[in-house]
Amino acid sequence: MQQNQFPFGQPLQKVQQKDTRPDKSVFVLGVYASAVHAKWLNPDGSVKVQALAVASEHEIFWKGEGAEDIIAGINIPKELGSLVPANKNLNGPSGRALDELFLKPLGYTRKNAWLCDLLPESRVNANQKKAVGIYNELVRSSSINLPKATIPDFDENEIKECAIQRRDEIVNELEASGANIIILLGDLPIRWFLHFYDKRTKLSQFGDTSDTYGQRHNVIINEKAYDIIALCHPRNAARLGTFSKKWADLHEVWVENSGKTSLHL
Repeated sequence: MQQNQFPFGQPLQKVQQKDTRPDKSVFVLGVYASAVHAKWLNPDGSVKVQALAVASEHEIFWKGEGAEDIIAGINIPKELGSLVPANKNLNGPSGRALDELFLKPLGYTRKNAWLCDLLPESRVNANQKKAVGIYNELVRSSSINLPKATIPDFDENEIKECAIQRRDEIVNELEASGANIIILLGDLPIRWFLHFYDKRTKLSQFGDTSDTYGQRHNVIINEKAYDIIALCHPRNAARLGTFSKKWADLHEVWVENSGKTSLHL
């Protein structure tokens, strides 16, 4: 099977936990891997695309380090312009939010955490689909030999099917981590992973008030008891792009209260 590719030819890579020592305190489950985003400039320096996904993150929940070097290593014909890092808020925002707004309030760092996604590869949302479409139209109409970009779309039906297929892999990672606390980021990890072991299917069922949001809940997975902390997606917690004010506000209160009563410190 041919490997999927980003615009300008970088392969779509699996992004998974690198530190696999079985000494973790917390297991974090997100949705899908993000990507390195570049601004695509025309030869005259004008902007062709503000943000184009051009490579896989080099680590799960990447924080944006080294974006300039990664992008500089991507070959683009001079007649098509150049690539420079996109706005800082587009490279690594979820990773930075994870550290500051999820792990830190609980007294943890990445050394204590095993990070995982329902899908370990990047997907494109509606905005990125338009950006990739600009590139693919150029590929179709240009005489320059460029590979077609084939990053899969963000599609919940596909996430459902892939997550079902990956369920055992995720459980294997959970058990390998040694963690007994699971942090779930938003509705989808609840719906397409936890629901196999618990009747709840969405974040609001774990608490949607300042008194109930972010509380611990017990669940049994493969005959082992875990504490579940169901929280909003980092996009909401960090108020990125189109976010839910309701969940952002609830998470802000949770961060403040957790800082006073850390689980770990």
